[in-house]
Formats: sequence, structure tokens, C-alpha cells
Amino acid sequence: MSGATGMVAAGHQKTAEVGAEVLRAGGNAVDAAIAAVLASWVCEPLLTGPGAGGYMLVAGAGEEPTLLDFFVAAPGHGAGDDHAPLQAVEVSFGDATQTFHCGAASCGVPGSPAGIAAAAERWGTLPLSDLAAPAARLAREGVPLNGPQAYVFEILDGILCSTPSAAAEFTRGGRPLALGEPFASPELAETIERLGADGAAPFYSGDIAAAIVAEVQQLGGLLDLADLAAYEAIEREPVGAEYRGRRILTNPPPSAGGVLLVLAFSRLAQICPEGVPTNAQLLEVIDEVQALRTPQFTAGLIDPDFLRRFLAANLGSTTHVSVIDNDGRACSVTCSNGEGSAVVVEGTGIHVNNMMGEEDLNPLGFFRAAPGQRMPSMMAPTVVLAADGTAELAIGSAGSNRIRSAILQVIVKLIDQRSAVQAAVNAPRFHSEGGTIFVEPGVDLSGIDLGKRELVQFRAENLFFGGTQVVARELPSGRCHGGGDPRRGGAAVGL
Repeated sequence: MSGATGMVAAGHQKTAEVGAEVLRAGGNAVDAAIAAVLASWVCEPLLTGPGAGGYMLVAGAGEEPTLLDFFVAAPGHGAGDDHAPLQAVEVSFGDATQTFHCGAASCGVPGSPAGIAAAAERWGTLPLSDLAAPAARLAREGVPLNGPQAYVFEILDGILCSTPSAAAEFTRGGRPLALGEPFASPELAETIERLGADGAAPFYSGDIAAAIVAEVQQLGGLLDLADLAAYEAIEREPVGAEYRGRRILTNPPPSAGGVLLVLAFSRLAQICPEGVPTNAQLLEVIDEVQALRTPQFTAGLIDPDFLRRFLAANLGSTTHVSVIDNDGRACSVTCSNGEGSAVVVEGTGIHVNNMMGEEDLNPLGFFRAAPGQRMPSMMAPTVVLAADGTAELAIGSAGSNRIRSAILQVIVKLIDQRSAVQAAVNAPRFHSEGGTIFVEPGVDLSGIDLGKRELVQFRAENLFFGGTQVVARELPSGRCHGGGDPRRGGAAVGL
């Protein structure tokens, strides 16, 4: 999609359409992103929702660049150490497998309602109730599963069938919803409308908070009313890197992904100061950055002085929405419910996250995070600013540990190769981790020394490699171009 004065890219066609309609109605980029995020709760119900958490980055059009942190926090303020065991579920991506954990013990403190309300108060220009209305309507009418969403339901079968509440919400006749079958939830519609009317308070100190805690604790989880009451969205200063005369802004600590992404671009600028980086150079950077994600790195993220010390020493599941409005304001927001805990709160349609059971977020071991501590996510909503401070790109991705490699590769294609936006998003990707290189068809491996690495070649593009949604703004014309990732059913809609 190209040639518009404002643009929304998101993980589902209807999600993007809802955001674009808000832009047409005179809303700004944050209004559009809020409406799109709420719509994604219905269009991508296993990837996000009111039981999830995330991050929003706002910059451009004279805005002070700000990262709003509303990611999941560790529970345990008011409970003891006794909890039900995590339930391990192996999920197959066809050519690779990954073990996830669900159950009540995997539930962390949700942040999405607090983040939505805080963003609306700080940057919004339209009433939150108006922004919530399209999502509530979709939840009542139902949204048929497209191919990528049907695939997500299929591979998460083991989680969806693990509790009666999840089975009632997401399965039919003992099987997950399939392609073309609608996901609808009148209870979720009421919850969305409640957020629009009353803000975040009911979710953290009211009746909805009580319902969430009752459901989780009945099944043996740690989440307590004190955890919800202590939660708040936090504004942070983005971390940045210089690359090709631009400023790349992304997610600061205690998130992990943004720090590693900044380091990757800084390293890439050193080993390839001009021209187009080769895949061998990209692999070198990806490997080097991955090696720095040690237990000491993870433990240090909560230290306020960590970022300065780390960069000084080293510089020598999920969905995403990207928006740029016609004033040049950029909003990049990534949210995740993990794979879901399979705990669906009765009467609300809230599927609580499973972040306490995510191995990627718990590299030091499960249940090691202090109560209230933000989990060290790989999510990295990103905005690229031109030399004069004008927003040029809004980008982010789903995909766990593959997020930073996906964003790195797409930005390199856009800036260094000057690819069209959709072509850059569609281009085949690779990822290196744990002695293995994962490769989509079409990746050029020439010049790459595999050494002792194992090579896993996928037979087709796969959501394993993320879901990167991009909006780019031409300078000085202000015309926008968008790209939605087909790996996740993404779409871009403009004005």
C-alpha cells in the first residue's frame, strides 16, 4: 500500500482498517493505534488481548520521543510461594519446534488496559469510548479466521484444549476454530466497552480485577489483588542508535530487545560503514549480539545505570501496529499475550497471558523475578527519525527472539537497499540462535561459513520469523507507504 498521507500497518486487515478509519475521522496516530490495538484483541485473539502487555513508542511531529511501558510484571505481592506447576506444551512450526508453558502459574500482571488508558490520556484526541466501539462491534459480530490466524489456532491446540474455559472460548466440538470460522465473544465486547467507558480502574482495583484474581488463584496461580493494585504504565526515554545519518529509537531497559537492537545497528555501522551489508555481515552482528544476552545481561536490566554501562562496554508472541498520521506523528506499538495461559476469566472474555512460563523471558529460571518486576521482553517498537527529527519509519515485529533479527533485516532493506516497503517486509529472513541458523527459502547463503552450526531450512515463509508491520514516510513530500507481513496475515491501509 502506498501513496497515502496517513497509514496504518497491522497484523490483520480489519485491524488496519479500524485504525485507518480513525485517521479519516480526524484522530491522530495514537488514536488510530489505540483503536487498532483494541481491534486486534478480536482479530488476533491468541496473540494479544486485555490480559496481555506491551510497549508504545511515540515520536515525530514535535512530540518528545517517549516509550510507554505497559508490559507484563511478575506477580507475588500478596501471595506465598506455593503455586500450581507450569504445564509444558510443545508447539510445532512445521520445520522447528518450541516448548511453551501455560496454566495459572504462568499468569503475570496484565498491562494492556493500563497502557491503553495512559496513551489515550497522554496523546489521544478522541474519546476512548469512540476508539473502543469498532472493536466491541467486531467482538459481537465475529471475525472469520484468515489463514495465518487459523494456523495459530492449529499449532496452539495443546494450550487451547488444556482448560474448560479456554476450550469454551476458542474451540468448537473439541477442536480449535478453523479457517473461515468466526471468533466472537460478547463477553470480550462488554470488557472492551467497559475500558472505553471507565478506563483502566476496574481492571486493577474493581470488579474485573477481582474476577481475574479469583479465576487465577482458583487454578493455583500467584496473581493477587495487590499485584494489580500496584501496577502502572511507565513512561521511559527511548534508547537510540545512529545509522546512515538517521536516529533509530526503540525500547529501553528493562526490556531486552531494544538494547540488543541498538547494539546491532551500531556494530553494523562499524563493520559496514557504507554500502549494502551482506548476509554474512548481518549474521556476524546477529551472532555477536545474541552472545551478549547472558544471565548477567538479564539480571542487570533492572539497574537504572545498566544502559550506560552496557553500551559503553560494547559499542567500541505477539502482534504489532505501526501508524504515521498526516502530521508526521509516528506511533509504534507491540503487544503480546505470549501463547496464552489457557485461563479465560468467566464473564469477561479475558485470556490471561503466560509470560511467567515463557522461557525467552525467564532465562535465569522460572519464578526468579521479584514481584512487580517487568519481564525482560524482546519486543522492540521502533521509530526511525531523519536528521531533522522527522519520523521516517514506524516499525516493529512479533516473533519472540526473532524480533530483533526481523527488524534489523527489514530496516537494512529499506535504508541500504532502498527496497519498496512491502518488498522489504516480504523478503526472506534468517535467524541465528543457540548454534542453529534458521533460514526461509530464498536467503542467499553464499559467503556464509556455517562452521559447526546446524542449518534448519524452512520449506516456506513462516510466522516463526516474526510479523513485521511497517509504515514509511517519504521526505519531503510526506507521502506514506505501508507493508503488512504476510507471515501473520498483516495488512496496510492508508487514507
